[in-house]
Amino acid sequence: MADTTVLLDGLHFGEAPRHGPDGRFYISDFYEKAVFTVDLETGEKQVVCSLPGQPSGLGWLPDGRLLVVSMLDRTVRRLEPNGVLSLHADLVDIAGYHTNDMLVDARGRAYVGNFGFDLHKTINDEGIEAVLAPDYVSPSTSLALVEPDGTTSVAATDMHFPNGTVLLPDGSLLVAETTAFRLTAFDVAEDGSLSNRRVWADLRGQMIAPDGICVDSEGGVWVATALQPVVVRVVEGGAITDRVETSQLTYAVGLVGNTLVVCTAPTSDPDVVGKQHVGRLETVQVKVGE
Repeated sequence: MADTTVLLDGLHFGEAPRHGPDGRFYISDFYEKAVFTVDLETGEKQVVCSLPGQPSGLGWLPDGRLLVVSMLDRTVRRLEPNGVLSLHADLVDIAGYHTNDMLVDARGRAYVGNFGFDLHKTINDEGIEAVLAPDYVSPSTSLALVEPDGTTSVAATDMHFPNGTVLLPDGSLLVAETTAFRLTAFDVAEDGSLSNRRVWADLRGQMIAPDGICVDSEGGVWVATALQPVVVRVVEGGAITDRVETSQLTYAVGLVGNTLVVCTAPTSDPDVVGKQHVGRLETVQVKVGE
């Protein structure tokens, strides 16, 4: 039995659960091709914007404008006050495949991950067992840095499916490398550049392919596990301190106060979730809040 309560049913594939600066809670839905706000009391959702390029990561500039990753054309879009989605950054020359999750810091700098390769084609061609094998190494790609003015550069190379990204309380940047089964940390310089790369948590032994992540006030990191109907709280070194069972596989997590919000679905296969409304938002109260 799940530890969570289903707040919202009928999504395709939820992503990037975020507590916005306006106090509202936001999510993307890949295949609904829209960004929504969700009332965490009632589950009611409202469309913020539609995005034909398939929305994923969300964040905000210091002036409150919403940034949205557009996956299929590998761009970041900026929602203007008049409702127009303007081009903020073009990442075609950096992203190896679809752009995906994103962290936007307090200065408006965005760190944007990408698949690096066609994951679902690889699974269909080679089988999931091949991708999960200990000796499997996925094609590497780069993590992008987008300045507040939209200027782009490579923040880190040799990343393996850079996905969920957070800033830890000590100022380090933490990136989930999904197909490497690890959380990787970097020091962040004043100009946003990254250094001192290190494995913060190796999760392969527990078959956790970290997808979306969020951090609490004590520096614990909640991890959507992608392969299991569970989310776990991980601390540096890889120890798991808390575990929450969900009704479906978990792909993204967010914190609002002490409420943990989890995006779940039975699979990430676009042939399934792209056609069926089987995605959910599930919630649970946790001991340590944001």
